[in-house]
This record gives sequence, C-alpha cells and structure tokens, in this order.
Amino acid sequence: MSKTLILCDCCNSNPIDPQALSQATGMACSQVHSALCTTQSEQAAQAIAAGDAIFCCAQETAFFDELADSLNTPSPAYLDLRDRAGWSTDTGPKLPKLAALVAEASLQVPATKSLDVMSEGICLILGRDETALDVADMLKDFLSVTVLLPDMQDTPMTRAYDVVLGNLKSATGSLGQFKVRIDALRQLNPAGPGAMTFGSPRDGGISHCDVILDLRGTMPLFPAPQKRDGYVQADPNSPKTVAAAVLQVSHMVGTFEKPLYVRTEPLLCAHSRATQTGCTRCLDACPTGAISPNGDHVQVDPMVCAGCGACASLCPSGAINYDAPPTDFTFRRIQTLAKACLDAGGKAPGLLVVNAEGSEIIGMAARYGRGLPADVIPMEVEALNTIGHAEMVAAMAAGFGKVSILVTPGTDRDVMHSEINLALALVGGCITMIETPDPDRLSDILYGTTASLTVETPVRPMGTRRQITRTAVKALHGGDAILPLPDGAPYGAVLVDTDSCTLCLSCISLCPSGALGDNPDSPQLLFQEDACLQCGLCSNVCPENAITYAPRMNLGNDALSQVVLNEEEPFACVECGALFGVKSTIEKISEKLAGHHGMFQTPEAARMIQMCSDCRVNAQYHSENNPFADKERPRPRTTEDYLSKRRDH
Repeated sequence: MSKTLILCDCCNSNPIDPQALSQATGMACSQVHSALCTTQSEQAAQAIAAGDAIFCCAQETAFFDELADSLNTPSPAYLDLRDRAGWSTDTGPKLPKLAALVAEASLQVPATKSLDVMSEGICLILGRDETALDVADMLKDFLSVTVLLPDMQDTPMTRAYDVVLGNLKSATGSLGQFKVRIDALRQLNPAGPGAMTFGSPRDGGISHCDVILDLRGTMPLFPAPQKRDGYVQADPNSPKTVAAAVLQVSHMVGTFEKPLYVRTEPLLCAHSRATQTGCTRCLDACPTGAISPNGDHVQVDPMVCAGCGACASLCPSGAINYDAPPTDFTFRRIQTLAKACLDAGGKAPGLLVVNAEGSEIIGMAARYGRGLPADVIPMEVEALNTIGHAEMVAAMAAGFGKVSILVTPGTDRDVMHSEINLALALVGGCITMIETPDPDRLSDILYGTTASLTVETPVRPMGTRRQITRTAVKALHGGDAILPLPDGAPYGAVLVDTDSCTLCLSCISLCPSGALGDNPDSPQLLFQEDACLQCGLCSNVCPENAITYAPRMNLGNDALSQVVLNEEEPFACVECGALFGVKSTIEKISEKLAGHHGMFQTPEAARMIQMCSDCRVNAQYHSENNPFADKERPRPRTTEDYLSKRRDH
C-alpha cells in the first residue's frame, strides 16, 4: 500500500499546493485540512484507520498517537513541513524543499541494535551532610538505598536504608553494573542497646550498585558525567537540582534498552603494532572514556559509550563506524534530500544539520521569527559529531551549495572544528558551524549565507568513508590536483629520506593498511598513497628516523597504484652469485665488522658477511672453527654389543 500525505495548513497559516506536491514527490496527497488536531479530528481518525498515512504535522503527535491508540491502530508517521518549510518569510519557491523533506521521510530507517540493561534499584548516595540522609528518606520507598558519608556525629536510628562511612577511592561501570571501591569503610552495627555504632575501618571494600546519586558537591566521578547512564550529580546546596535528581533516580528501576551506537572492525584498527603506538584519534576524542587500548587495536565499552559519534568521524581506517543509524544511511539521507530538491527545480540548496535541540530552535524561529530560508533544508541527526568531513564533502558533491551545522551543548566543538577545516581544505565552499541558541540569530545567519560552490554534475558516491571522500572531492575539483591538508589529516603521502633509509623494511611489517610494500625480487620500498592512513606507525618504528609525512589529497591516478619510494642495487653473493640484501648495506656492514669484531677477524670469516644465507651456513659448517661442530658422535650400540658384554661376565 502506498503512503498518503495528510496535509494541514494550520488554520490557513501554512499554504500548501497538494497537486504540485503530489506531482513533485509521486505520492498521494489528501485534501488540505485546517484543524486536524481540533475540529477535524474525525477526518484525522479516518486517515489513521486507513493506514500508511504520513501526517505532515509534528506539533500534535501526542494527540494523534492517542487517537491511534483509541482505534487500536499503529501510530502514523510524522513529517514536519510547517516549522521547517511553511512558516517562513522567504518568498522564494518552497516546493523543492517540500519535495526533499517528503522524499527523506519516505526512507526506511534501519532498526537500532540494543542491549537490555537490568536495574534492580540498588542506589548508592554519595553525600557529605544531612542532605544525603534527607534524600535517602525520600527514595527509600522506591529504591534500595545506601548512603556513603565521610563521617557523621549522630548515628541514624532508621533501618529503612543503610548508612556506611568511608572514602570512595574509585568507581567504574554504568547503569546496572557500577562497581565501587571504598577505603576506611565502617559499617553500621545495629546490635545491642543504646545508640547504634560503626565498626572498625578497613580498606579495599568492594560493592556493586545500579545507580549512583552524587551529592558531594565536588568533582564528578566520571568524565562527561551527564553522558554516564545511571550516574546523577546534583549540587547539594540547590534544592531545585536535588529535587530534579531525586525524581530522575527514582525512575531508574527495571529493564532498559541500551543502544549499540558503534560497530567495530578490530582488524582495520591502526592503533598500534608490535608495541609501537600509531593512531590515537578516537582515544583522544572520546568524552566518556569508553574507548581503551586492547593489544594492537582499541575496544569500545558499549555500556559506557554515549553515542556522540566523534570516534566514527575521526577514524581513518573504518575500524569504528556509527551504527545508530548506520553511516551509509546518513549518506543516503543526504543524497536523497539533494536529489529530490534538485529534481523539483531547486538550485544549490543549503543543508542545515541539527539535533533534537536544534529542531526546537528551528520551531521557535518559525513561530516567532522569520523561519528558515526557502533554500535551506534541515536534517536532524541523533548526534552532531557523526557528521564529519566525509558527510560534508559528500553533501557538496550531491548538489548542496552550502552546509551548516548548528551545534548545541554536548557537541565536541574541537572535533567539529577540525572536521570542518579538513572539509574546507578538501573542497572549499561554504561549510560553517553555527553557535547560537537564539532563533532570530540563527535566521539572520542563514539568510545572510550564500552558496559559494556548486557542482555542475552532482554525484552520489558509494563505498567507505574514504572512498566517498575521494570520489566527492574529485567530482568537485574536476581534475588531478594535489590538495594540501591540515596537519593530522588522515590522507597524505609518506616521505622517505633515501640517504638515511637502509631498506630494512621494518615499516612494511607494521603498516596496518598495506600502503607500504616491498618487491620480493628487488630491494624496493613501495607506497600506495590512497591507502595511507597517516597513522604514524611507520615513522615511529623506523630505526633511522627516515620517514616523515605530507598531509594532502592526491586526486591523480598515481595515488591508486604503487610507486617506488626508495630502491638500491642488490648485492651478489660472493660464493654463488645469488642476489640478496642491499649492496650499500652489505658494504657498510663489511667495513664496520671485518677485522674489528671477534667473529670476523680472519678474511675467511669476513667473507661470510658477503654470502647469501645458504652459502653462509655451508661456509660456517666447513670452517675450521665450525660453530655447529661437536665431538664425534658415538657408535650406535647393537645386539651383539649387549651379548658380548654378557659373555665377558
């Protein structure tokens, strides 16, 4: 069954041409209603009962959901055409933008993978004074509460919750699986008459809990504490924040779904090889500490990961990919928006990337201000840092003339800055980061921004992020240019000082992407620039410090094939003539060792340096001081030997 757009002009404030919209999108459109959420609710119910309806209003979703529930029918899909397109003072044509938004809404969103997390309501309250006890008294009927205080004068007489004394030394985990270590731990002794007392202190106490409520008013236990599930921090001097924390914690009981935000491919990771450290981009960017080294690669703790997406944007090899939704779906959304807009007559539209908070700002701008320009198409994502340089240049290549990202609190601005700078170095154009919570200021910026780069023939590249980036940049530049990039960029060349390089080929064995290679028939160091991650491993392992990097994007075809970085004449074995090693290296070794080292004092011994491995073993075996020689092997004993021995006795 095909979907139908259920249109509403919101009391004649949002004019819509259903015939033009249907022709541009290829979808059936209802008549234009004016008050589906009030006086025309019966018509809304009929549309819901018919099924496969897309209500083009996002303001009254709660009402329509209730209506669907009363009809025992699944809730309809929703599409906000009013705030994102209709309510705007821009007199330019809105049909291309409407067509783009409808086309995007028609995409099937992949289901997000998740884990079930169980919380039994075991709550640890960290406090410093009576406030923690008051909060425990409020939560005792909802959670199993333990209060940890550094010390106290008056022992509480209640057993509705537990009180322990001690110093919290460490805490790990997240909702449902926290583990804490407490030193100088003193537990309550409820036995005997009189006031209750605490036992003797002991170090190394270990406990587990589901929820931690931190009322100490000090540094948080975890980095990015607002992103740690199950950890709630509140200022004990602010009754308002304490009350909000109590309400939040009281609901942390039951089974919760924890999204699996990223997908990892450990074999692609360029973090380290042979104890040498290479790429640390994800480790440096992760705000929650969810990523840690694990041998030659990194591992992501899915329970700690908050899904900011910075690691996936920065990963040069594709070892970490965002998966909620998958990265390829984000590229598909971008390309769908661009194609639908251009097919409907749009010219170099702008892409505005927002999160849920950004969508609220757009709504405020539409209701109280100028709204969005007619040529700016908003795209809401779960996490802004999932939009990296690959998505930005792909948008430009798909036909967008400008890309803007509206950042909000919680966005890693440093990561966003670096990705925008990299995208600008790759394609130039108009790619900006907007930092304002003011709806009017947002409108002013967008109305004042014009497209500075347009692609003559839009492309829709596919593949990995690296492949998409290269294809998009090549389409925008239309040639075989070599583009210089900022330091730290994941694209570039390896430069070798041929005077220092001895062709030991240590770099080849550690290269995680296969960008460096050798020639089995000749002493050569080969390099394929397109595969280079600029991870730093080859430079770190080089014993002669002969390797440096040149961050750049080489659009020529030579970047896709192997080129020779260094080569030398092979050395011919003085015994059999077989080629082996590097002539200059063998000559240097002979010069340094012959007559100067205890093993190569004689001309015969020094000559072995210039032999291949087979001839060297043969020469050593037959030499006067054969290192393999041993005393004469004893004759094997036979049956006759045993019989003759018995006869002698």
